[in-house]
Amino acid sequence: MDAKELRKRLTEVFRDVFDDDSIVITADTTADDIEDWDSIEHITLIGAVEDEFGMKFKMGEVSGMNNVGEMMKIIAARGK
Repeated sequence: MDAKELRKRLTEVFRDVFDDDSIVITADTTADDIEDWDSIEHITLIGAVEDEFGMKFKMGEVSGMNNVGEMMKIIAARGK
């Protein structure tokens, strides 16, 4: 899967989880950029991303993600 397709699918997950069709994510997007992205919603988001991409993040990966770009790198690496 190329970066464009990955971002498209991930954007849809974000829009579903946060119930906001106006969300546009970039590699630099963080929790500070999305109003409802708190610790509880983060858990929901991680689960939804795992379901969408058929994978499970490791605890260290989740705690080390500082932005969407880091999430995308992990997903892309697992897809290879």
